[in-house]
Amino acid sequence: MNQQAIQLIVEEVVNLITKNNSSQKNIPMAVSARHCHLNEADLEALFGKGFELTKKAELSQPGQFAANETITIVGPRGSIEKVRILGPARDLTQVEVSKTDSIKLGLKPPIRQSGDIVGSSPVTLVGPKGSIYKKEGLIIAQAHIHISPNDATSFGVENGEYVSVKTENDRPISIEKVLIRVSSRYKLEMHIDTDEANAGLITTGDFGKLSKYEESL
Repeated sequence: MNQQAIQLIVEEVVNLITKNNSSQKNIPMAVSARHCHLNEADLEALFGKGFELTKKAELSQPGQFAANETITIVGPRGSIEKVRILGPARDLTQVEVSKTDSIKLGLKPPIRQSGDIVGSSPVTLVGPKGSIYKKEGLIIAQAHIHISPNDATSFGVENGEYVSVKTENDRPISIEKVLIRVSSRYKLEMHIDTDEANAGLITTGDFGKLSKYEESL
């Protein structure tokens, strides 16, 4: 066997090891409770003209924060008070709840990626200065992973791809169809809702192992 053939074999083995290792890396997880994002017009309708959100705590994603302000969300069956607003204000208003929350409200929000609210569930929002009815905007957030371009390369994943994440605790579960969201503004973290967390006894700060679908078949 000549030197060139040996080199090719070595390269193939290294690539295979790298590929296998990238498919089983730890992903930090965070539990996302019900919350809402408001645009400027809706923020003023609920809190008054010229109102600005005040910061309660920084969030893990750079530039994002939990506000001191909360609202009440209302459906035909019931309401949920003290729903935290996340800042800063966005271009569109979106409310994210769990399936359990939606049953209490009497609404049927779809599972959607953040920002995809066309045709989603209606919801009424109530603040200290007024209330508004939104014809769409209530969703159950798709489980997703925020990831930077460098980390995406390391994990071998691309924006818009779906992966599987498995936990290894007292109640191990596999969460399927986890959306990859790549941006230079993101810090590596997987977001799940409270129903998913309760099902797997997951708390913020736990880790899961990412697997690409083509590598697990």
